[in-house]
Amino acid sequence: MTSVAETTTEVSKVSLSGRLKKNWASILQGESLKARVFRGGAWLGAGSFSEQVIRFGRNMILTRLLAPEAFGTMAVVLSACSVVQTIMDVGVREALIQNPKGSEDDYVGAAWWMAFGRGLSFWICVSAIAPFVAKFYGNPDLSPLFRVAALGLLFEGALSSRAYAAIREMKFRKWAIINHGGAIAGVVVTIVLSFLLRNVWALVLGYVAENVGRFTLSYMVCPYFPPRRLPLPAVRDLWKFSRQAFGLSLLNLIFARTDIFVLAKMFRPAEIGLYTMAIYLVQTPTSFVMNLLGQTLLPTFSRVQDDRARINRILIQVSSVLALVAMPGLFFLSFCGRSLLSIVYGSRYSEAAGPLMVASFVAVLNLLNGQITSVFFAKGHPQLHRRCVVIMAIAMIALIYPSIKAFGLVGGQLAALFAIGTGLLFQIARLRHMTQLDLSRYAKVILISGIVSAGIAVACLSTRSWAFISQPLPNIAIGIVGCIAAYLICGSVLFRGGFRLE
Repeated sequence: MTSVAETTTEVSKVSLSGRLKKNWASILQGESLKARVFRGGAWLGAGSFSEQVIRFGRNMILTRLLAPEAFGTMAVVLSACSVVQTIMDVGVREALIQNPKGSEDDYVGAAWWMAFGRGLSFWICVSAIAPFVAKFYGNPDLSPLFRVAALGLLFEGALSSRAYAAIREMKFRKWAIINHGGAIAGVVVTIVLSFLLRNVWALVLGYVAENVGRFTLSYMVCPYFPPRRLPLPAVRDLWKFSRQAFGLSLLNLIFARTDIFVLAKMFRPAEIGLYTMAIYLVQTPTSFVMNLLGQTLLPTFSRVQDDRARINRILIQVSSVLALVAMPGLFFLSFCGRSLLSIVYGSRYSEAAGPLMVASFVAVLNLLNGQITSVFFAKGHPQLHRRCVVIMAIAMIALIYPSIKAFGLVGGQLAALFAIGTGLLFQIARLRHMTQLDLSRYAKVILISGIVSAGIAVACLSTRSWAFISQPLPNIAIGIVGCIAAYLICGSVLFRGGFRLE
């Protein structure tokens, strides 16, 4: 006979299986906020992961086809173009997503005209100033490169604004196809052109091809015909949000690109190429996570913008996961950066191990900062983030030259580390005032993960004196083992201490 205990166990298993199936079905087919975010995140994650893997492979190929000077020149082109682009930025996408009427025809039409007008103005301005920028850097070849690169942003401005409305409606599958499909097309074009041209023009034309790809896919996936009449009431409403964020993109640019502007005047293009490719190695996965979280959390926070407790709970959960994943990764890049660069790009790029290590710390703080920024935007207060970026821009301007002068290439990232750290502390203080964030819960996982990872890093660094460990492959192998150990210890300490994701 079957005992009562066995019967109870079987019933429990059936009950558990039933609950799991029900929860899984609700995620796949339900219309709750959690279900829609999960499905959207899966689409965006798959698209972004595919893009970043292909982009990573592209960089491995290009560093063996093109000289470092090509990457240094391209960094200057993109940085100079970004100046004009950010001055004219009106935050159309964010304004449309945040606005409760963002799905209405008038607002979609207003967004298209605002974005296209900005893109056209941008191309005209870049074409006008291109000769002067080229003269400033003493390189006449930069002028035509600027003009062609600017075409990419003209196509970006002409995207179907129904694609932005799809993000607001949490139809992330459509945006994933548009955004990442266009990027992948551009990567393929860049690789093909690199075999044919073997110079910086392959990078510039590939950049333009990315935006042409997004432009084409946007009208295929989200068909739209812009209105002939400019819907002025909707433009004024969207402009209210944009006005609060005015100057934000330019300030972000100062923080993100000041190092390139200064380095371009102090170092040769080849050295800038080594620097930019090294920091791209850490910025590639960071961009993947930032894009994924930014595109899912902004509409998520917008839907619960009046529920402080729920906002805090989501923020703490997301930040905790980021810390658990990123802190051991910091240790890995610090310990294995030189070996990783040698294997991925070639031995000459190992000289940029210092900037790579510091850039990894900048990337983690930037990830944490980005989630708080999403809360500010969702609640309709982008000006709070603007104050943070003002602080970061001032710190960057003040520190960049003396830092580079004292520490060389790594000084560019040291200045950025101080700037983003200061900005993050400011945003945390503002958020605590806005949502009554529990700082002890917010900081717990970050501190524990950081302490454990630092301990593992010290243990692994003690092996550096062994000649065998200094070789790239053994060095990376030890780093992977240490990284896994950090994950296991962090998980054990946190979950035994009662940490859980609700």
